[in-house]
Amino acid sequence: MRLAVLINPIAGMGGSVGLKGTDGDDVIREAVRRGARPLAEDRMRTALTSAGDLTQAEIITCGEPMGENALSSLSIGHEVVYITSDDPSAKDTLQACGRFLDRKAELLLFAGGDGTARDVLDAIGTSIPVIGVPSGVKMHSAVFANSARDAGALLSSHLRAKLQLREAEVMDINEEAYRRGRLSAKLYGYLLMPYDRRLVQPIKGEVEGLSVEEEKEEIAEYFVEKLDPSALYVLGPGTTLAAVAQRIGLEKTLLGVDLIQNRRMLAKDVTETDILRALDRYPQIKIVVTPIGSQGFILGRGNQQISPAVIKMTGQANLMVLSAPSKLATIRTLRVDTGDLQLDISLRGHRKVLVGRGRWKMMRVE
Repeated sequence: MRLAVLINPIAGMGGSVGLKGTDGDDVIREAVRRGARPLAEDRMRTALTSAGDLTQAEIITCGEPMGENALSSLSIGHEVVYITSDDPSAKDTLQACGRFLDRKAELLLFAGGDGTARDVLDAIGTSIPVIGVPSGVKMHSAVFANSARDAGALLSSHLRAKLQLREAEVMDINEEAYRRGRLSAKLYGYLLMPYDRRLVQPIKGEVEGLSVEEEKEEIAEYFVEKLDPSALYVLGPGTTLAAVAQRIGLEKTLLGVDLIQNRRMLAKDVTETDILRALDRYPQIKIVVTPIGSQGFILGRGNQQISPAVIKMTGQANLMVLSAPSKLATIRTLRVDTGDLQLDISLRGHRKVLVGRGRWKMMRVE
């Protein structure tokens, strides 16, 4: 099989520094200014390593940061068929995909986020199947595996015995609105991908309507009653946690991470660096998260500011999960994809989720 490998080298860089994406040159420059680090190449290496023996595949790729570097570092044979520009952009993704089509690629493995998926769709449509290695800040599209390791496992399965293909949704997220705290998502189109429900993330479910507001209010009321006034609370994104802040009388950043202590808002829309600095000042820290839609991710989707370093310094015992029962009813399992494999493994197992007034549900994390 002729396998094309493509990396969007800037994908995900805005996550840890609180920018919620990297669409646009100005945003990329701001991410770099804030100390953002490239992530996608490491994610692709993890996927390729997880795939195991790739000698049966004829691999074509792009120059240097868009594929060549990752493959060379793993001593995987390949041919560079597209020379990357000095400042890689969406234009490179489009042109590289066109080159892959010219070279009769049979499968595209790409690392990026929703923006990369849209560019891939524009370039190839449903001409060839794809596997998305999740590397962006926001990944609402259904073309991504659950993790980089699962992307590799999916690739391996498809190389051994071609899997059934399905149409997978590509979502168009308004990133400017997202940075302002409003999620505006619509269906952009479909890509084909090999399908194994154990390895592929579902499309993000609809945002809850008024039918679950009472559930959130009950959770918020109980949670606020139990607040430790000496502890620093790191509140992740989501409407459930916004209800917690509202119960205290604070306005939360809906799609960002905020710091609260003793019913006071210490900082809004913080970065990984902001959190790490705060950890030095407070001996008691609690990380509070909620699952992302029907995908079930509690870490690694939209809250990359809560990084592996933050989690390790805080301690897993201080990780709290809140969720409306109606949301959990749509989720088979909770998931984590922090980018740190050993941390992800240590987080697996079962975890209590607060679902109401003094009511908890045990959920499996994988």
